[in-house]
Order: sequence, then C-alpha cells, then structure tokens
Amino acid sequence: MITRSNLAEQLREYQVRSSHEWAIVSFFTSSRVDVILVLWELLMFAFIVFSGVALYFQYIKVALVLVFLTFLMLVGMKVTRQVRRNNKMKRKMLLPLSM
Repeated sequence: MITRSNLAEQLREYQVRSSHEWAIVSFFTSSRVDVILVLWELLMFAFIVFSGVALYFQYIKVALVLVFLTFLMLVGMKVTRQVRRNNKMKRKMLLPLSM
C-alpha cells in the first residue's frame, strides 16, 4: 500500500542520490562513474604494459602476477556493472515521485 512515509523515503533517497555529484568531475564528463572507469582502464593498461616489460627482462613471475591482477580487475568491472544494472532496474520498479 502506498503511504506517505514510503513516498517521503523515496524522495529523500532521490535527493541524496542527486546531491552526490562531483562538481569538477561533472564539468568534464557526464558522471563520476565515467572518470572512475577511465582510471581503472588506464591502470589496467599500465599493468599490461608493465607485464610486457617484465617479460622482456625475463621476469616471468612478475608478468604473470600483473596479467592476473589485470584479469581480476576486468572481472570486477564486469561484476560491478551487472550489480549497477540490477540496482537501476530495481529503482525503476519503484513508484514515480509524481504519483
């Protein structure tokens, strides 16, 4: 049943979500998630490059560790994207605030 307290709680959650935007980040990109993804991608690229350098200098264990860390970061990104998508779908199922 729709109650006034449920609607007030949804409004509070919406206001909290919308107030968490970073001013400097939103100047350059559409959201802070984009910046975080770019930083993760740069870090993964650096790990791949460093693993290639480690292979060149015949540090095979270091190269394998870096490749493994890169793989874990990639899997983590996929999992967090799926969790975000599920949360977004769950929020869409909530009643709109205009009701």
